[in-house]
Amino acid sequence: MTQDNKFIMHWSQWFCPGPRRKFSADEMARAGQQPWPKALDGYVMGNVVVLLALNYMAMSRHWALAICLGVLAASYAVLAVARVLWRAPTRLNLNLSSFVLALGCVGLILLFKFWPPLQLEQRARLVTSTALLGGMVMVSLAWWFLIILRVQQIEARLRELDEQARSVQLARRLATAQIQPHFLFNTLASVQHWVDTQDARAGSTLRAFTAYLRATLPMFEREALSLDEELQIVRNYLLVMQARLGERLQWSIQADPALASLQLPPGLLLTLAENAIGHGIEPSLSGGRVQLRARLSPDLILLEVENNGAGLGAETRERVGLSNTRARLQQRFGPQASLSLVACAAGEPTTLAQIALPLSVLQAPAA
Repeated sequence: MTQDNKFIMHWSQWFCPGPRRKFSADEMARAGQQPWPKALDGYVMGNVVVLLALNYMAMSRHWALAICLGVLAASYAVLAVARVLWRAPTRLNLNLSSFVLALGCVGLILLFKFWPPLQLEQRARLVTSTALLGGMVMVSLAWWFLIILRVQQIEARLRELDEQARSVQLARRLATAQIQPHFLFNTLASVQHWVDTQDARAGSTLRAFTAYLRATLPMFEREALSLDEELQIVRNYLLVMQARLGERLQWSIQADPALASLQLPPGLLLTLAENAIGHGIEPSLSGGRVQLRARLSPDLILLEVENNGAGLGAETRERVGLSNTRARLQQRFGPQASLSLVACAAGEPTTLAQIALPLSVLQAPAA
């Protein structure tokens, strides 16, 4: 079809009808894995059996059994070709199948006319030829409709997957871009004040802040970071916050070296560390301690961010950052991955954010 007039058929359809879209192996692997609808086999064969039963008495006694067996075999062959077209819905396969079907029908018509054992009288031969040609047209149209619907099904699935991928990518970038504006402005204001007052904290804070920005800005274009890279970003963030909060913030990071190359969605632990500072340490007059741990348990990989600041209220547990983090975990690692937030009892305001991953992700290739 042309772009100007959608109702003008492309010239190639007159010689080789069927869908012009040809799917690559990758596209078929992504969107063409729907199983053949087995109910269709039962529907077609059931109708064939009913038609044969209704016409059995009108058949010649001598040929009735052969006709029934031949029709059943032909129906099975038609369905077998349909399964091939389902798995490989190309215009070439459709036209080759129709060509072979046409040759078979013409061959049978010639046998009924010229081969003595199968010769029929003129009237019977005309009826048989008409039935064969009519069946050929019906089967060809059925294959044509099947392949058109199959192509549309795969195209719709590909569009759906592309939309999902774009949505996931957008959500990932939005979730990754959690360099909080107040953190940036407050840090710059602090550095500016320390420079003006010649405070020794200015140099070390600026170096940590620069390293933090250098590490976080490229996250917008990456789908995964190693745990080692992620912890370095968190370490720079905590250095900046410690310079700002002073003795109110203490922190530590403990990571099993075996997990250094573990691939994580960017900003995963940074989000939990920011929540621990923003909702645990900063609201507490006495401050507190933030502890990050990455360890192996017998069954899981555990990534933990614990703080003993003010604790988290019920209204803070479902903030956007945590819900995005949970969604990104599910998207990357599947339903076995989880994020839990546990607040201790009153009088012990320790809050633990724990990510649990299956051990199999250590052997899984990076997405």
